[in-house]
Amino acid sequence: MNAPKWRIAAGVLVLAALALFGMILLPLYYRNYQFQQFVSAAAHRVDSNTRSDDVLREWVVDKAASLELPVRADNVQIKRSAEGVRIEVRYAVRVDFPGYTVLLHFFPRAGQ
Repeated sequence: MNAPKWRIAAGVLVLAALALFGMILLPLYYRNYQFQQFVSAAAHRVDSNTRSDDVLREWVVDKAASLELPVRADNVQIKRSAEGVRIEVRYAVRVDFPGYTVLLHFFPRAGQ
């Protein structure tokens, strides 16, 4: 029982499209993962409680720039409480596919 050639061709096209989407999206998600790890480490650093909000914000924006993520200072929220520091970052990345554009929203956050 042989599958018709058009089914094989369609299957190959679907796999190629999935590979293309993966090649474009996986690096973005991996850089966001690295950024999340940095935000978590920054929020839990012992000296974060004594640093100003501007210094913490600068750390976060600089790290995002090194990862080529479109984070601006106004995307970073620093919240302080008796338990410690909470850092929240909201940003979006525009991804253009052939015939389709998507805006991926990310929300890395950490702290008390």
